[in-house]
Formats: sequence, structure tokens, C-alpha cells
Amino acid sequence: MSLQILINGLALGSVYALIATGFSLVFNVLKFSNFAYGAMMTCGAFFGYFLSAANGWGLVPTLLVAMVSGAVLGLLGQVIAFQRILNNNSSPIYFFVSSITLGTLLEGFVTLKVGANFYNYPRFFESSTFKIGSVIISKSDAMMFVLSAIALLLLAYVIKYTRIGRALRSVSFNRDNASLMGINVTMIIRLTFMVSGALAGLSGVFLGINYTLYPTLGSLVVKGFIASVIGGLGSLSGAVIGAVLLGMMETFLIHLIGSGYAPVVTFLIMLVFLLVRPRGIAGSNVQEKA
Repeated sequence: MSLQILINGLALGSVYALIATGFSLVFNVLKFSNFAYGAMMTCGAFFGYFLSAANGWGLVPTLLVAMVSGAVLGLLGQVIAFQRILNNNSSPIYFFVSSITLGTLLEGFVTLKVGANFYNYPRFFESSTFKIGSVIISKSDAMMFVLSAIALLLLAYVIKYTRIGRALRSVSFNRDNASLMGINVTMIIRLTFMVSGALAGLSGVFLGINYTLYPTLGSLVVKGFIASVIGGLGSLSGAVIGAVLLGMMETFLIHLIGSGYAPVVTFLIMLVFLLVRPRGIAGSNVQEKA
């Protein structure tokens, strides 16, 4: 594998890591896959795009707007679509159905607003690449890698060393016990959805900058799901490992067999993981899945 492919794979894997981590955060706490995550990613990306295009904003305010809008959507989604199910302690299947319904609804709103058109972010850099030795690096790839790494390291620090992080871990183990210990479970769950939504907005802008914007951009969330499966559903560190591996593997396959066959091989590898090691690389011990 050449250094060029390795660098491209790391940049792609870092964005997948953001998607997989946001996806796994909710799974870790509530033990269900939030399929509205992709739609939140799309909404955050379009919020950032419209405000950036209208006001001539640079990269940083665009990212902040996308993250804030994603966090707000995450909170609203939790309150509207999942809180009542939580209160009634209903079966995980209701979370599954509600998340798909919410995702379809959000995508419908985006389609009504933007139509079936494709949009391109304004250029944030005067030149698109720089060169180190014989390796040509895209500035957007370098930016995605650095900012994704900062966001994930910050999140890891908060989860491991702060009171909120300890509360989140406690809720993810057992909500009833966490409540008996005086933890505000509802607040922690809503905070989890907000952080997940913020990561969705951030990854949506990255995907929009690197590719293009369209109403079904959220379908790329399946890459985050695959990364979570490879790394181990419910494990945040496993999600990051799986995402980086997926990004590098995908870049290598595109170089080797072309972009047409690469997704086929990627899905086959995910099926092999599900058959041989369903708990993924990190081996997370998750009992309930939806």
C-alpha cells in the first residue's frame, strides 16, 4: 500500500470514525441503532451550507452552525420520538421503528426544501492541495483528519475523566442503578443525543465538502454502521478502530478494483464479521440489539 493511499484512507476513516462514534454513543446508552442519525447528518450539512453560502462564512463558523443544528435536532428527536417510549419502558423494537420514522420525516423535509438538486460547498481554501515529498495531500483531507481527531480525543477525555462522562458510562451499564445513585438519567440521555447530533452535523459538513450535498446524503451513515459492526457495536473505541480500518480498506479497494466493486467487497467483509465474530474487534458485551 503506497503512502498516498494510506493517507487518503486515514482521512476517509477519520470521517467514518465521527459517524460511527455518534452512532455508537446512542447505542451504548439505549441499546438501539438510531437510524435517524443519517438524516440529522444531512440536515446539519445543509444548515451549514445555506448559512455559509448566504453570509460568505468561513470553515469554522460553518462547522459550528452544523454542530449546533445537529445537537438541537438530536435533542428534539429524543424528546419527540423517544422520550415517551423510554417512559413506558417499551420494547426496543419501538425505538427502531421510531428512529426510521424520524429519519424519513427529516429527509422528507430536506427534499421539500432543496429538491433533488446537488449542491457544492464554497471553496474554503485558496489552493486545494499541498505536497510533502512525493505525496500530494488534499487540504480538505488534512483538515478532516485533524478536526476529527481533535473532536474524538475531546470526547474520549470527557467520557473518561469528567463527572458527566462517568454518569454517561453508568447510565450505559444500567439506567435503574444509575437513577438510584442520584444520576439524572433523562438529562444524560438527552445530552447523549445532543453530542451524537453534533457529531452528525460535523461529519455531514465534511462529507459535503469532500463530495457533494444532496437530500439522501445520510445514506452514507451505513458506513458508520459497518464500522461499528467491525469494531464492535456499543464500543466507542471499537467504532473508531473499525472506522479507520474501513476507510483504509475502502481506499485500497477503490485503487485495486475500482469504485464499482469496492462497496460489494466491503459488505462481504461485514457479513464475514457478523458470521465469524458478531461482537466485532473490541468484543463489546451487548445483550439487546435492535
